[in-house]
Amino acid sequence: MAIGAIVALPLGIGDAGAALLSPVTLGLGAAVAVLSSAIPYALELTALRRLAASGFAVLMSLAPATATLAGWILLGQQLTLPELAGIALVIVASIGAVRASERAADAAAQPVG
Repeated sequence: MAIGAIVALPLGIGDAGAALLSPVTLGLGAAVAVLSSAIPYALELTALRRLAASGFAVLMSLAPATATLAGWILLGQQLTLPELAGIALVIVASIGAVRASERAADAAAQPVG
């Protein structure tokens, strides 16, 4: 993110100039930075500590579906059928991986004989 900001900085300064230094613009920029990265990251770490790893993995695989739903509701974005199928396959694969690892752990825990 930092590299992207550095690359985009000259373009923003060239277009907006001194308006970037206004307190309102700086405050909004800081709010966007905190709300879009720091808070979600902190919430994910909290969830990781409180949930089982398998449940957390499934919830994280739902992120593309959640973003798609938000884009559809808030921005009116439309996805094609292959894009929707891709999101569904990611979720199904995550659930399948969690179930397979649970079965392997159960099989390893049972005594042989």
